[in-house]
Amino acid sequence: MADIVKTMKLHLHVKDDDVATAFKKVTITYADACNYVSEYTFNNGFELNSNRLQKVLYSSVRSEYGLKSQFAVSVFKTVTARYKTIQEQMKQNPYKYQDEIEKWHCIPRTLEWLRKPVYFRRPQADFVRGRDYSFVEDGTFISINTLGKRVKLSFDQPDCFKEYFDGTWAFGTAKLVSLNNEWYMHIPMTKAAADELDIAKPAHVVGIDRGLRFIVSTYDEKSKTSFVSGKDIMAKRQKFADVRAKLQSKGTKSAKRALKRLSGRENRWMSDVNHQISKTLVQTYGAGTLFVLEDLTGVSFSDENLTRDSKSNRDLRSWTFYQLEQFLTYKAHEAGSEVIKVSAGYTSQRCPKCGRIHKENRNHKTHEYICDSCGYRSNDDRVGAMNIYTLGTMYVSGDTNPRFGVRKVN
Repeated sequence: MADIVKTMKLHLHVKDDDVATAFKKVTITYADACNYVSEYTFNNGFELNSNRLQKVLYSSVRSEYGLKSQFAVSVFKTVTARYKTIQEQMKQNPYKYQDEIEKWHCIPRTLEWLRKPVYFRRPQADFVRGRDYSFVEDGTFISINTLGKRVKLSFDQPDCFKEYFDGTWAFGTAKLVSLNNEWYMHIPMTKAAADELDIAKPAHVVGIDRGLRFIVSTYDEKSKTSFVSGKDIMAKRQKFADVRAKLQSKGTKSAKRALKRLSGRENRWMSDVNHQISKTLVQTYGAGTLFVLEDLTGVSFSDENLTRDSKSNRDLRSWTFYQLEQFLTYKAHEAGSEVIKVSAGYTSQRCPKCGRIHKENRNHKTHEYICDSCGYRSNDDRVGAMNIYTLGTMYVSGDTNPRFGVRKVN
């Protein structure tokens, strides 16, 4: 079972203008150095080994930007990590097209598809635990490095703060950021997960189908089904899109600032929704649960239930499912449960009763699945969750790569 990973966000008490100036200088300089390394990476075959990049550019980064040695080393790790993240995102969304006979093809996207280097717009800097930041005076203050001297600050202590110092949590490289003239340290923390789930004997198996009409549809071993409707969620995203379009049409500096604030609000809202969904799932089923997700790599979602305006907006034909997956995974691990991904192939076309696979059995307009072989009838999202659940039971039985195949019917 993978480690539990969390991020602690500390609101720093910066009351001295000199400290604020020092933070601005280090974050702006660090971002500038990242952009320098990013441009080199883009123009030189996307070298994603930070050590090799460091050998070539370390001296230049130190001399051109005046960074201390550890900051300079962190720059290379920051840039390569960003490109690797983008690489994974592109892998999850291959390019799709139809040929002259209307057959669909998928072409994997690689970093070579990027038209320009990754740009670090927001001033920020990474701080290594021990070298660049440390907690002092029994954890009541934090000591932070800058381009000049170190500073010592108090901070707002989040809930359960003291529990993170019980010796079971390891603190990683932190990020210093500014929001509305306030300063924050985002500190990733890892902890060894509880005893591994005995895959052969889970307390529950839960199949989870993800989509736009229902963000989440679940099915478990007791034949219980639950849904999280996407109707209100998509309506709220449409409102965000409408406001965004109006601001973009103005093109003024104040409108651009408002756009930035709007984007932050929307991202925070989406994260909150994903936190609530994942928390509810884990609390509902408790420890020893095997949550089964379909692998969404290259999967496109039906837009039958979206408005005409929503269909034309690519952002509204998607959801942050990868983030939801991450939240569910770390919450499940914390509770002593596990999350696996299985092939999405035919999960929406297969009859969960007789196993018949037939694309036309699913009616996108009425959201029904009606089997032309055995007559089984149900909601199409529920059918997807049922099939994903079945793949989960196959995994429990020892099939490490469960999947469905087309069964010929005479």
